[in-house]
Amino acid sequence: MSNEPFVRPDVAALLEIANGPGGKRAVDVGLPEARAMMHASKQLFDAPVGELAVKRDIEGGPCPMRLFDAQGERGAGPCLIFYHGGGFVLGDLDTHEPICAELARLSGLPVVSVDYRLAPEHPFPAGPDDAIAAARWIAQSPDGLGFQVTGLVLSGDSAGGNFAIVAAIALRDEPAAVPVLAQLPFYPAGHPTKYYPSIDAYGDGYLLARESMQWFEDCYAPDKEDWRYDPLAKPLAGLPPTLVVTASLDPIRDQGRAFAAACVTAGVETVYQECAGTIHGFVNLRKALPSAQGDIERAVAQLMLWLNRPVA
Repeated sequence: MSNEPFVRPDVAALLEIANGPGGKRAVDVGLPEARAMMHASKQLFDAPVGELAVKRDIEGGPCPMRLFDAQGERGAGPCLIFYHGGGFVLGDLDTHEPICAELARLSGLPVVSVDYRLAPEHPFPAGPDDAIAAARWIAQSPDGLGFQVTGLVLSGDSAGGNFAIVAAIALRDEPAAVPVLAQLPFYPAGHPTKYYPSIDAYGDGYLLARESMQWFEDCYAPDKEDWRYDPLAKPLAGLPPTLVVTASLDPIRDQGRAFAAACVTAGVETVYQECAGTIHGFVNLRKALPSAQGDIERAVAQLMLWLNRPVA
């Protein structure tokens, strides 16, 4: 038996490019170029935004937001809020347009992408505070949204997955105008204050490098005692149905595993989906990683099982 981990063929091809001559990591290039690299990655490696009935910026909120909707007209119903990844330092409304558009098409839900403040210009807790404020604002069905919201689904990838969890905890403790119906964090920073072995196994050569992670943390400057950084500092009982999606070749995979396990222990209805043979960032790499489409579709199918079941 080989000790080498399973790597999907499309993932292996991408890693050969990323680890080849001239491959750069966020930590190697400095802030402006790291942000530019994330935009370039969208053009090179992500799927196109594709067809939508609605794509527009939302006015009047606590921070910039963008609405994605496959339906032109919409009655009352749930809204999915998406917090982009990027280590609390990179990413914006543009970098995550393709995944937000795809979530809107697959789920049939309106999707609102939240452009929270980034470190190092705005260190912790500016980002999570924006994430929570945005969820509360959307829950009120403000005029700028243009439709009636009956419940929230909180989602995001990586750092944004951390914000989805943090916002779910905040709205459990002090409920918003409508309930949180589910949370769907993709490869979240679910327990960032604890060491886990996946960082040693996959912290070099699998796209997200441990040195970049340390640079992100240095920029973000979190209070490590604060639950808005480490959600496992809070009890998790009473959270909504929780779907945690991880990648098997991800240095923060074990943080997602730990968060999912803690949810189960706390009695939260939990589904854990580990995507074998793929890497951190796959939701933004669908042109380079066609296999990621199936991972996203499976996650949305589970979410819709929850949202479509009869209310007791």
